[in-house]
Amino acid sequence: MVDSTYNPPTFLRNGIAMTVYATLWGRRYWESTTPDGEPPYHKVVFNGGQNVPIFGWLAIPKNAHSTIIATYGVTGELADQWFLHLLGRKAYAQGFAVVLFDWRGHGKTAELSPAMSSDGLYEGEDFVKIAAGAVAMGCPSKCWLAGYSLGGQLVLWGIKASEDLEVRNVEIAGGAVICPNIDSMRSLNYLVSYPFGRYLESRITQKIQQQAWKIHQLHPGVLNPEAIKRVNSIWNSDKELIIESLGFSSVAEYYEAVNALNLLPNLSKPTLIIYDIDDPFFDPSIIPDLKAAAAQNSTIDLMLTRYGGHVGHISSKKCQYHHQDNDPWWAWNRVLNWIQTQQDKSFNKIYFIK
Repeated sequence: MVDSTYNPPTFLRNGIAMTVYATLWGRRYWESTTPDGEPPYHKVVFNGGQNVPIFGWLAIPKNAHSTIIATYGVTGELADQWFLHLLGRKAYAQGFAVVLFDWRGHGKTAELSPAMSSDGLYEGEDFVKIAAGAVAMGCPSKCWLAGYSLGGQLVLWGIKASEDLEVRNVEIAGGAVICPNIDSMRSLNYLVSYPFGRYLESRITQKIQQQAWKIHQLHPGVLNPEAIKRVNSIWNSDKELIIESLGFSSVAEYYEAVNALNLLPNLSKPTLIIYDIDDPFFDPSIIPDLKAAAAQNSTIDLMLTRYGGHVGHISSKKCQYHHQDNDPWWAWNRVLNWIQTQQDKSFNKIYFIK
């Protein structure tokens, strides 16, 4: 089950080292690592679930063969998400139409709407509605969903929503996720159990609070400023800002409701999960459950790596040569290769299997 073909440089064979290095080095140098240029994005506003406006970027290459729809993790906004921009460049260069978007409560979507994030409960439908809007704007009808970290959890909810909702002229073929959050309760308890984890949790909390103040300024009355002041942890942010509006009586109840691990046994569309053993964000006790879920559902392909950190997976020169990659971004390369393999399977099934 462990993918032995991924190997990082020797000094990055540690989850914390990889996470810090990928974040700091990648943010500064990522553009110099890829030969692919920026797609000619158009700024668009999609109509999401419950008619929530969703801000995004859209680019369609000539003779596009399919569409990738993707978003990012727990904090930030579309303009500063370099790892997502990297996917956009690579996908566009390979003939995909590309849609990148600010999810609920983030970036320009937060400017357009006071709708708060729900960790997938409503964002799943947003993915489906964005796909419908993108196809109406000229994107190919076959759509693939992609995301990382908490955005990976949203993708899993998007795959589920696509199985429950029917949209004419749109095929959501499946999805791919990198280091997805799939059990908030266990992972949050793990994160605050050791020093570096507590540092990460504190930084995320600060950014969540900043996002909340921005929403309060843009949409007065939606959030109680006293509640925003009380935010001093990720758990507390959900308690003060999220659960009441979603109808939950406790944070624990909310986390159980959005737990993407519970979705995996019932997904019926091709799903790639790239997950690593040394991810410093997530409780290692999740891994046996993830492996069991993947083993029981043939639509799930699990790439479990020994190294990689959280949304890192920078590959060594030897690893790049082995995979014939033209850059060190192993995980995105595997995502795009996997999607192409799935499309080849679909083509063979349609035209060659009787």
